[in-house]
Amino acid sequence: MLILEVNINVKPDQVDAFITATIQNCQNSRKEAGVLRFELYQDAENPAHFTLLEVYRDAAAQASHKQTGHYEQWRLAAEPLMSEPRRRTLYKNISPSDAEWN
Repeated sequence: MLILEVNINVKPDQVDAFITATIQNCQNSRKEAGVLRFELYQDAENPAHFTLLEVYRDAAAQASHKQTGHYEQWRLAAEPLMSEPRRRTLYKNISPSDAEWN
């Protein structure tokens, strides 16, 4: 299991454009065979701050995701909207165990 938390700060005047582009990427990503979760969260106190939570079956599924057309389309659309480079944290799964995920 591979779990990523991606923190993204967006230019305040680009929030709506970022949400639109990212929702499309999330919806397409959830259709990928190795993607278990792909979620977008907006900070309740800072609407220009977002978190993507991505859960993949394994590293191969995450690598495959980065080769998709929808990811590339999102990257090209979203990066100019960001106020700084995105930051990611990689997590090790503890509970539920990998076997307990659907």
